[in-house]
Amino acid sequence: MGKRLLATITAFGLLFTGTAVADDQRVDRGIVQQGLDEITRAAAQGVQLRVTDGRNSFTARSGTAELNHPRPVPVTGRFRAGSITKTFTSTVVLQLVGEGRVSLDEPVDRHLPGLVDPRITVRHLLQMTGGLFNYTNALPFNPQGFEEIRYRQWRPEELVALATSRPLQFEPGTAWEYNNTNYVVLSLLIEKVTGKTYEEAVAHRVLEPLRLGDTTFPGDDPGIRGAHARSYGLVNGRPVDTTRWNPSVFWAAGDVISTTRNLDTFQTALLTGRLLKPAQQRELTRTTPVSPDYGLGVFVEKAPCGTTIIGHPGSVPGFVSYAYSTPDLQRRAQFSATAGLGTGDPSPGYSRLIDEIFC
Repeated sequence: MGKRLLATITAFGLLFTGTAVADDQRVDRGIVQQGLDEITRAAAQGVQLRVTDGRNSFTARSGTAELNHPRPVPVTGRFRAGSITKTFTSTVVLQLVGEGRVSLDEPVDRHLPGLVDPRITVRHLLQMTGGLFNYTNALPFNPQGFEEIRYRQWRPEELVALATSRPLQFEPGTAWEYNNTNYVVLSLLIEKVTGKTYEEAVAHRVLEPLRLGDTTFPGDDPGIRGAHARSYGLVNGRPVDTTRWNPSVFWAAGDVISTTRNLDTFQTALLTGRLLKPAQQRELTRTTPVSPDYGLGVFVEKAPCGTTIIGHPGSVPGFVSYAYSTPDLQRRAQFSATAGLGTGDPSPGYSRLIDEIFC
């Protein structure tokens, strides 16, 4: 399993304690179901998964949509997809690069003077090599602490200020560190260059052309509109519903709400070049010695068997997700889990899924 994907799955365990298929299908649905069941037994309230195997696809689920209720997880339901948001953000920035309105290797300071260190470039932010402090490290995301801020509304400038009030973690371009601050800054860049809100820019450039009607960028709306499963955590030993919270704390770094089908449509369009010009398409998945597993808004990782997989995981309070594909798009998976009250390790179940789908 890819290093970042495994790290996201491990973090989920700590954060909060079908379609007709052809006969020649290669992915074993029984093994996939075993993996899903392992995850719900260990830690999740419910999970849903969409798998594409060549020309075949199927959906699967395990657990329930609510605590103490038999309602199953809706396989077409919406969920908080967390840091998969970053791939949407990167797509819009790369489109602006293709239009000549932004340059990858120009300082961000050229468009947003005084916001961040003038040595930090657009590429540094996209590839997580800028050295900014990750503002989410300064906020409480354990269940007890998050209860105190879960409905607070944050302005993007406040989030950036949490980072810039601290020194750089390293010199720009010299190291890699996963960082939410980068993508908040990039979204301010999008707004400055386009004259639109971030949400308007993504809707105009990505959601509307691809007809992603079940994907939303909620701003400060704490709810999930449409059918969805609920998530839970323990606060002072008592179960607390963690489904609703103000997503402005993540904004363009992690606030997207989507479905497995919509994420599959987006990922397919992105990796087949429908959204980017050829030069930017090449940059999307280009890694470097400093950033060996991360391109510009996507991870480029190796499954245990050596298969290359491209995509992004996401983890926000109450939800973990991922959307990954092989480069030829023959194997794809989009997944969402809602946190439950279990305290076990879900990693073996995730490993079983990744091994079966991609290996």
